[in-house]
Amino acid sequence: MKKLLFFTVTCLFLLGCWEPSPAETRFVTIGTGGVTGVYFPVGGAISKLVNKKRSVYGLKLTAEATAGSVFNINALVAGDMDFGLAQSDKAGQAWRGTAEWKDRGPQKSLRAICALQAETVCLIASVDSDIRKCQDLRGRIVAVGPPGSGTRDNSADALSTCGLSFSDLGKAEGIKPAEAASLLQDGRIEAYFYTVGHPNGSIKEAAAGGTKVRFVPLTNLDQLLKKAPYYSEAVIPIALYPGVENTEDVPTFGVRACLLTTEQVPDAVVAALTRELFENLSELKQLHPALEKLTVEQMLAHLPLPVHAGALAYFRERGLEKLVSTQHGQ
Repeated sequence: MKKLLFFTVTCLFLLGCWEPSPAETRFVTIGTGGVTGVYFPVGGAISKLVNKKRSVYGLKLTAEATAGSVFNINALVAGDMDFGLAQSDKAGQAWRGTAEWKDRGPQKSLRAICALQAETVCLIASVDSDIRKCQDLRGRIVAVGPPGSGTRDNSADALSTCGLSFSDLGKAEGIKPAEAASLLQDGRIEAYFYTVGHPNGSIKEAAAGGTKVRFVPLTNLDQLLKKAPYYSEAVIPIALYPGVENTEDVPTFGVRACLLTTEQVPDAVVAALTRELFENLSELKQLHPALEKLTVEQMLAHLPLPVHAGALAYFRERGLEKLVSTQHGQ
């Protein structure tokens, strides 16, 4: 009887404490960017949509703050993450094995899911510096972004439109753009580049400080756009930044943020994320201002990589395959 009683009590205890096995839920990650940028809240918005259907798909998606595009691409290739946000130009360079991936070669395991918000190349300068055009950066102290960042490459391309390079600057500071606003306000730099979606918290910080700031227009883009087709003309929406000196939208150029994965991630996982993203697009657009004007056509055009089979299967199901175009064929 004692043995029977012990057995019964043990069974009841185990039944009362039982929870679904972690194996029943697949935990997946999406690499984003710094917490003050746009990637982090966008990644959080995507996670929110997918996690609503956790009981349906058996997926729990977590957005992780990271160092941005290059870090996310490398983490994807290494298998440390399942999804990641990256600039379209950096994704294309990784696929071709150029820039940061020159020594490692083409990263052919990468796959695209879709494009997201536009990211413009911003040049923010203190009004006191009297920097009004790109050529005025000669001999100045400018933050150009840390080595390996998308902003740094975009800074070099922006300077090329006016015949300058990093060596023509008084000093090219390799600090993170998110840290540059306070340095500009302190007078330790005169201007900084930042490739980012809008609105951006760091730029708002710069615009709200005691030192007046302006966006510097980036023009003369014809040669750059021919050389680098992943760029396109863009404008910085001034209405989002009260406090800047500019009164009209500022011309510049930009790229698009892309949602990436690798061919190793199962088709079913990618298809589930893709389905929730596209079928809840109106809700996604309300979760962050940078996504407000996003269209299905923009999300599927001029992708820098081949599309993952799981995403492509969903596009075929919805009749969207005809909208898919990549710079590398499909």
